[in-house]
Amino acid sequence: MKPKSTEIFIPGPAGRLEAKYYKNPKFASPVAIVLQPHPQYGGSMNNKIVQTTYNIFLENGFSVIRINFRGVGKSDGVFDNGQGELSDAAAALDWIERENIDYSQCWVSGFSFGALICMQLIMRRPEVNNFIAISPQPNVYDFSFLAPCPTSGQVIYSEGDELVTKESIDELDKRIKNQKGIEVIFSKIKNANHFFKNKEDELAKEIKKYIEEKTALI
Repeated sequence: MKPKSTEIFIPGPAGRLEAKYYKNPKFASPVAIVLQPHPQYGGSMNNKIVQTTYNIFLENGFSVIRINFRGVGKSDGVFDNGQGELSDAAAALDWIERENIDYSQCWVSGFSFGALICMQLIMRRPEVNNFIAISPQPNVYDFSFLAPCPTSGQVIYSEGDELVTKESIDELDKRIKNQKGIEVIFSKIKNANHFFKNKEDELAKEIKKYIEEKTALI
């Protein structure tokens, strides 16, 4: 039987945040948060890719949370161009850490706009061990804040992404690869668009493989 997630509300900087949460009963389980795509383009924590990522974390022994950013679903507040959403993500990380004070690893993940927030969050939170950024948009958002990228992780991008230029991904890869002591793997999904339409299985395989490799070391 599949473990059941709980619908919850957690305190956020602009009021309560709607969330789905699963607590792994095992002592010292790793924790993860999964961040949604852009709220103004219909993004929410119920996005298919967000749900897939969340479920893979859950199946791999994590306590995991996904949230609706402010103004989305039943979350209080209004869209704040990324600044407020970064605060929301930090609040979710605070919350899951408090609920799991014995955690062994801390992961942050996000899709599209959520990948930007994920990368910004890892710059501020030294306890994060690993990240998964799915479909980041370095041609839309400025990723120069990754100087240097503080932790190892995985960037998953699609070969046929209609919203992202190949040059901007190569540039991001180069920027991160220049840093010593961390390893960021760039995984390409062939013949996929920004939303991995009809390529969800390949995406899930990549995420699963990376998480399994890294958690085997715990």
